[in-house]
Amino acid sequence: MRRHAGTLLALSFVLACRLAAFAGGTREGAGGVQLTVATVNNPDMLIMQQLSAELTAATGIRLNFVILPENQLRQKVTEDVGLGSGRYDVVTIGSYDAPIWGKNKWLVSLEPFFAGMTPAERTVYARDDLLPTIRSGLSYDGEQYALAIYGESSMMFYRKDLFSKAGLSMPLRPTWQQIYDFAVRLKGIENGCYGIVLRGMPGWGEVLAPFNTVVNAFGGRWFDEKWNPAFREPAMAEAWRFYKKILMDAGEPNPTTDGNLECLAMMQSGKAAMFYDATVTAGWLENPESKVAGRIGYAFAPSARKGNTGWLWAWALGIESSSKHRAAAFRLLTWATDRKYITTVGTRFGWDQVPPGTRVSTYNNPDYVAAAPFAGLALNSIQSADYERPTLLPVPYKGVQYVSIPEFQSLGETISQQLAAYISGQKSLDQALDDSQEAALKVAREGGYLR
Repeated sequence: MRRHAGTLLALSFVLACRLAAFAGGTREGAGGVQLTVATVNNPDMLIMQQLSAELTAATGIRLNFVILPENQLRQKVTEDVGLGSGRYDVVTIGSYDAPIWGKNKWLVSLEPFFAGMTPAERTVYARDDLLPTIRSGLSYDGEQYALAIYGESSMMFYRKDLFSKAGLSMPLRPTWQQIYDFAVRLKGIENGCYGIVLRGMPGWGEVLAPFNTVVNAFGGRWFDEKWNPAFREPAMAEAWRFYKKILMDAGEPNPTTDGNLECLAMMQSGKAAMFYDATVTAGWLENPESKVAGRIGYAFAPSARKGNTGWLWAWALGIESSSKHRAAAFRLLTWATDRKYITTVGTRFGWDQVPPGTRVSTYNNPDYVAAAPFAGLALNSIQSADYERPTLLPVPYKGVQYVSIPEFQSLGETISQQLAAYISGQKSLDQALDDSQEAALKVAREGGYLR
């Protein structure tokens, strides 16, 4: 999927011209500026790092990448913006963080920079091409505070060859009971093959991402409509029991050590029949280096009592308010999120590797659609994600796989530890739920939500 050198040189020239054009609204001298960028260690961000030399060649902006595992990234970046220490100029954040950090003025609003663009520059960047659901999730009070590197929902991935071998058929919209039955049936169908792999690693951005969609599917919720913690409701307990049961009966061993990347590696290497995770994973599974490329099927996020349970997320770049190089930082943001960048990734790394879930034009690109059989299902999942009403019963919060309050980052870590303790057998279900209830009650009272 790699192009000839002549094509790459031409692309580099076009990209350099494109970058040079972005002067309006960012006329701070960029030559010689070094930006420190904190980012997560996943494939899309590593591709951005590989291509960053082209930004430097065109603008003189040098980039120092600090690449961290997801849990460490959240901790270090949150500390940095909260203290205003200015260790980083540009930070990688998610849909949960952006509105809260924008409200707290920890991030720079991007609106003045966009307002400073000339009409020609606005046409080149095509801000209206950004997917509305993703763009809205990175905004606060009508102002955008981050630009998405990629956007995602969640879906079920499965090995078509193993399903065929077992005489099974995956529905387009499966239930969790069907997924359990399939996983048990497929466990060991090949030597060392797990029926399913699921995140179990503690962390609100790790195990809670898939697990909260299971909670929503079974009719559970974190708080009721009056902010009373709901961890003692029967539906919540049912979701906890189910998640442990599917892992114990058909999942990978020691699941509490496995996050997104560990589960992805197992699926890529052919050690799993199914994997439920982010839609962005589809491109990584179809990478030529993946042993299962061309053998993966796709289905919507599983349901139970509630349907439409896919999550909504974006990894995005924002500018810290303490940065002394805001204009140069904005040039990095627009370079890494415009249509030219997507084309560069497609021609250099393969069209199935382009950043998904950010622009409407990506899904109208015949090269991408031809290389990405999952594109339509992924776009449908992103556009229809039930962000405003994530649960079956009424709740006072938004967010499918998280609760949209500042305290969730800490509370989510606590609950994920309780879940991991239950999965690993260190705590009983009753004890884990009681401890979760108490932690949520403390947040509701101290945060002034429960009166």
